[in-house]
Amino acid sequence: MFTKKTYYSIIALVVGIFIVLNIINYKVYTRLDFTQDKRYSLSDATKEILDELGAPVTVTAYFSENLPPEIDRLRKELRDMLVEYSNYSDGYVVYDFVDPNSDPKIEMKAQQAGVSPVMINVREKDQLKQQKAYLGVVLQYEDKSETIPLLQPGMPLEYELSSAIKKISVKDKPKVALLQGQGEPSLAEMQQLNELLSVTHDIDEITLTDTSGIPSEYKTLAIIAPKDTIPDKYLKYLDDFVKNGGNVLVALNRVDGILEEARGVGLSTGFEKWLEKFGVNVNENFVIDEQCSNIMVTQRQGIFTVNTPVRFPYLPVVTNFSKKSPITAGLESVLLPFASSIDYSKVDTSVTVTPLLFSSKFSGTEKPPIYFNVMKKWTRNDFKESHLPLGVALEGKLLGDKTTRMVVFGDGDFVVNGSGRQAQRLQDDNINLMTNAIDWLSDDTGLIALRTKVITSRPIDPTLSEGTKTFLKYLNFLLPIILLIIYGIFRFQSKKRIREKLAVTDYEK
Repeated sequence: MFTKKTYYSIIALVVGIFIVLNIINYKVYTRLDFTQDKRYSLSDATKEILDELGAPVTVTAYFSENLPPEIDRLRKELRDMLVEYSNYSDGYVVYDFVDPNSDPKIEMKAQQAGVSPVMINVREKDQLKQQKAYLGVVLQYEDKSETIPLLQPGMPLEYELSSAIKKISVKDKPKVALLQGQGEPSLAEMQQLNELLSVTHDIDEITLTDTSGIPSEYKTLAIIAPKDTIPDKYLKYLDDFVKNGGNVLVALNRVDGILEEARGVGLSTGFEKWLEKFGVNVNENFVIDEQCSNIMVTQRQGIFTVNTPVRFPYLPVVTNFSKKSPITAGLESVLLPFASSIDYSKVDTSVTVTPLLFSSKFSGTEKPPIYFNVMKKWTRNDFKESHLPLGVALEGKLLGDKTTRMVVFGDGDFVVNGSGRQAQRLQDDNINLMTNAIDWLSDDTGLIALRTKVITSRPIDPTLSEGTKTFLKYLNFLLPIILLIIYGIFRFQSKKRIREKLAVTDYEK
């Protein structure tokens, strides 16, 4: 049996080990990351950005104190990440946390830098009140600065920090040309895309003329939602661009849904013919999908007018993405309004073709012209096809001897916000998909993976039966309780056996 001296020696040894481990952890910061997407580990892209720093980056985190637990957790995650940035960069990343609420001068400085306060709900003494809070970051590199005005729980922290550092430290961004002149939306009509893409690229709008082609300074040409027919001589400019090593993105509308007139028509611009030489055929059809978005239908009920959401299969919501391409890594849901299916084949053995996204298991197609019956009661019998390709990526010697890349989507409107009062906010993954594609074409640095490196929800599959959904919900609720009860019973029986054993043991005096 243990004597008192032995007992106290063991306690002292355990305390000593604990103190030494804490000292080591303070001097050599490290943490284990068991998440599937390595959410809490620095990526190769971030390490590359930090390796190329030529001067220190000063990060000032304007974070209020005494925040609710879920927001205070964000503060801890940001601090942990900045510690890793600092350690890996050998001190080239210098950070500081300040509380603007503590000093009016600091608060004014934060606001002048672009960090504005937000109002959050705080429970204090069983009462709910609003508190002014700052949750922003300002980065300084030489004479350049970049502000992240608001960080929120669930945001991709590493992407926000790394892209901001790259934006202020990089000297030569890859150049992207946005084609204009055939009815395409302008950059001003794609505000979200422009905001996200401009972090790592220089984007210019270009218009082809009879005497000018596509300047060689551009690494990628983006063709998004053209409406007018392109002259054949301009298509030769596209050929020359690809032959010289240029990459091309084509987001093409082959159909147009006119909701105001409840009809859908086909579109032909000449770009579809140009794509056929690469083995890509964007079909002139409407993809319909059981997994879809809603439209608002105005109905009269007596003297009242009621807006009712109605399921509209012509607005497919895509959740099936390729696991082989960085373009679709981390994406969860993309809405493609009036999309068309894509057929593809290899015209050259040196070209690799990768389908990127697909319709759901219950989908189909309809040929234009069509009439939209918004009140139709859709059943699964209306969806006779499945997993239709809606986007593809090509890589290889597409034309000539140089290896180039191309991405084709069967819809061009999924990144268009519109202008004026008609502008609408699009879901993040719509913008992420297009930005990832242009990143892959122009500057495959690895930031693609960071953009969607977030904590995401995993809802129950909507295609499951109601019985299966109910079973999973109750299992999710009851399983922890059942495991706790089993553990309690096991622990009770174990303690009982120990007591019984001690009761029959003869102790020597």
